[in-house]
Amino acid sequence: MDFEAIIKNLKQKVYHPIYLLQGEEPYFIDQVSNYIEKNVLPEAEKGFNQTIFYGKDTETRTIAEASLRYPMMSEKQVIIVKEAQSLKKIEDLTPYAEHPLASTILVLNYKYKNLDARTKLYKAIKSKGVVLSTKKLYESQIPAWIGSYLKRHEYTITPQASQILTDSLGNELGKIANELNKLVIAVKDTKQITPEHIEKNIGLSKDFNLFELQDALGSRNVFKANQIINYFGSNPQQHPIQMTIATLFSYFSKIFAYHFLKDKSEQGAARTMGGHPFYIRKIIAAAKKYNPTKLYEIIGLLREYDLKSKGMGVSTLTDTAELQKEMIYKILH
Repeated sequence: MDFEAIIKNLKQKVYHPIYLLQGEEPYFIDQVSNYIEKNVLPEAEKGFNQTIFYGKDTETRTIAEASLRYPMMSEKQVIIVKEAQSLKKIEDLTPYAEHPLASTILVLNYKYKNLDARTKLYKAIKSKGVVLSTKKLYESQIPAWIGSYLKRHEYTITPQASQILTDSLGNELGKIANELNKLVIAVKDTKQITPEHIEKNIGLSKDFNLFELQDALGSRNVFKANQIINYFGSNPQQHPIQMTIATLFSYFSKIFAYHFLKDKSEQGAARTMGGHPFYIRKIIAAAKKYNPTKLYEIIGLLREYDLKSKGMGVSTLTDTAELQKEMIYKILH
C-alpha cells in the first residue's frame, strides 16, 4: 500500500493490526507513525493504551507480550516501535504477526533499510497488515513533490522558486517540508510562493543561488556566473563547495545525457529525464552552448575539484572560495 492510501485509510478510521513502515525515506515513515500516534486514540485513552518502544532498548519478546494485551476501557491499543531496525531477533515477532490481535495496532518503524521479503515475518505482516516501502526521491522528482505538498495547503509555487528550494535543500523531504511549513505560515499576501518569498523568509537569495548559477553557466553568462561565485565565496558556510560541485555535476550530467537522447523534443526529454518543463527547456538551451566533448571535460573537472575540496592534491591552506572561482573559470573557458 502506498503512502497516500495509508493516510487516507487512517483518516477514515480504517485500521490494520500491523504496520511495517520501512525503507530509505524516513519522512513518509514518520508521517504515518506520527499520525497514528496523535490521532488514533483520544488523549484520555493514551495513558493506558498507547505504548512507545525503542528498538535498541527493547526485547522483541516484550513487544510481542504487550501486543497480546487487551486495551483498557477502549476499543484499541496502539504500540509504536521506533528504530525497529535495531531490534535483536525481530523474527521472534513472527508468531504474533501470524495471529495478531484485532484490538492492537502495532507500528514498526524500520528506517533506512527493508525487512527481507523472503522471511516468514514479512510475509505474515503483508498478509495480515500493511507494508509501506519507501525510497528516496530523485532530485528531478522534488519540484513535483513540492508542488503537491503545497497544493494540499492550497498554495502554488513558481518553477523558479521550486528549483531554488530543490537546488539548495536537495532531496531531504523532512528538511524541505519544514521550510515549506515556514513559508505557508509567513506568506499571507498571496497564494503563490515566489523566489522573493523564499529570500525573505528562508534566507535563500533569489539572485545568488545554485539555480541562478546553473542558469548563468548554461547560458555562458561569464559576468553573472562570476557575480554568483564571488557571493558564494563570501558566504562559505551557506554555500559550501561540495554542494556546488554536487549540484553542477547533476546539472551537466543531464545536459550530457540530453545529447544522446533519441527524442530530443521537449516532451521526449521530459519523459526520459523527468523534471518540470521549465527546467527541461533550460537543459535544452544549455545543450546548444556545450557540446559532448566540452561536457565530458567539465564532468572530469568537477570530479577533480571534488577531490581538491577534500584536500587531495592541494595545499592545506588553499581557500575553498578560490577553488570555486578557479573551477567556474575552467568550466566557462
